[in-house]
Amino acid sequence: MLNRRGLLIAVPVALTLLGAGCAAPTSPGSADPGSMLLADGFEPESLNPLLGYGAEGAAKFYDGLLAFDGRTELRPALAAEAPQSSPDAKTWTVKLREGVRFHDGTPFDAEDVVATYKAAIDPAYASTISSDYDMLAEVRALDPHTVRFDLKIPYSAWPSKLVLGIVPNEKLAAPQPQESSELNTKPVGTGPYKLVEWRQGDQMTWEGNADYWGGAPAIGKITVVFAKDDNTRAQRLASGEFDGTVLPPVLAESVGRDGYRTVHHNTADFRSIALPNAHPAAGDPAVRKALNLAVNREGMIKALLGGHGKPAYAPVPESMGANFEPAARFAFDPEQAKKLLDEAGWRPGADGIRERGGVPARFTVMYFADDSLRKDLATAFASDAKAVGIQVDLAGVDRSAVAARIANEGIVLGGGNPIDPDPQVYNSLHSSVIGTGTYNNPGQYRNAEVDAALDGARQELDPAKRAELYRQAQRAYVADPGLVYLAFIDHSYVMRDGGWTGYQPPVEPHTHGTTWGPWWNVEAWKPQG
Repeated sequence: MLNRRGLLIAVPVALTLLGAGCAAPTSPGSADPGSMLLADGFEPESLNPLLGYGAEGAAKFYDGLLAFDGRTELRPALAAEAPQSSPDAKTWTVKLREGVRFHDGTPFDAEDVVATYKAAIDPAYASTISSDYDMLAEVRALDPHTVRFDLKIPYSAWPSKLVLGIVPNEKLAAPQPQESSELNTKPVGTGPYKLVEWRQGDQMTWEGNADYWGGAPAIGKITVVFAKDDNTRAQRLASGEFDGTVLPPVLAESVGRDGYRTVHHNTADFRSIALPNAHPAAGDPAVRKALNLAVNREGMIKALLGGHGKPAYAPVPESMGANFEPAARFAFDPEQAKKLLDEAGWRPGADGIRERGGVPARFTVMYFADDSLRKDLATAFASDAKAVGIQVDLAGVDRSAVAARIANEGIVLGGGNPIDPDPQVYNSLHSSVIGTGTYNNPGQYRNAEVDAALDGARQELDPAKRAELYRQAQRAYVADPGLVYLAFIDHSYVMRDGGWTGYQPPVEPHTHGTTWGPWWNVEAWKPQG
């Protein structure tokens, strides 16, 4: 929990006796309790924190000043203690952990923190996360083990920005666009694991950092195999090849191999359809509201998620307590959707697709071609839309193709953070982030009342007043929706059962896969027995 003067740090729960690890000889990576073989459907484009790697704190090569505790709190990592704020929350001071070294042997100190955060906001470095730190005015070293952040505005959620992975200042000495940085393929951090090898398109191997400030990991080698196709990963895991992987919920439940178990983790990770504001049909307020009424969210969750998720109507999940507005919701009411469209002049044509003034109620929604769940959600959305006379054409695309198309097409969007509402809500809905990143308010939604409430929440120091501003933003949003939020999805994994102690089910952000999931704290796992 955040307060005006600093941060309350949660005490981690006791380790349990469930986990992936030592197992049958059919698995190449699990016969040795000191190693693990995992499969992931997502391969990072870069291992550079300044290009978004580990943006939510899930990066084994780096540490931030703070780290998620796996639930909904933050704990010190490279910080020696909780950050302290000025009474107006515009200045934050952080004492640093001493005696820490980077993987290359250089000592960690305040200059590394200063260099990392300055690079995040300096245009010369062309960091893709700069908009996430637009409230930062200056960062300075007060002494070798103390840094101070001066903000442009009061910002009580600043600790949530302190999970950024810290890199050696020597790697940032020459200002240059980070797309050409050696950190993209050769990470140098203070984290519990070092990169041994990255065969792009194939696999990545990590080794434990013997000098890690938190203690050398007992699992000294982790190999991550990249396999985009969900069915391929499921089949290879069912054969005993892997110690664990991430899968869509229904597919995860179908694996059914002895010695493995399926786990589902609660998350703040939403899936939504971002609607292009510039499109003559999808940009019409009546169409947007009708689509929100036409979608059968409960049906999607039951059929596509096996019940492992919760309906979403706005980007704040119920798990965020007082920040959540229960009245901000849409009924499943296709008849009311049709009535709204009729009243707005969208009339059914001969083929059942509505049109107005010669413009058909038809637009395209993209989804990542290698993400079967997003494809399934897009397909269900298109079916519900067609039932009220709106034609949604689907396009499975490579991630590299999205930026060129997103101004005029919708997309299945994901995101979420369990610590604080600001990161996910602001970047999803605030008009000021338009154009700052491909997935920042990609539909170019604009709502002055939503903007005002979100700006106010950023600067409000009183928790109760801040929560009311987030509830106000949600009420304003559902009165004039710009997206169709579908669900907060549970993350599902299949993992080898037994062999290790240390598994703690986390509450997950959007990030999942082998850097999060059951393995979010793998550096603390121990061989069983």
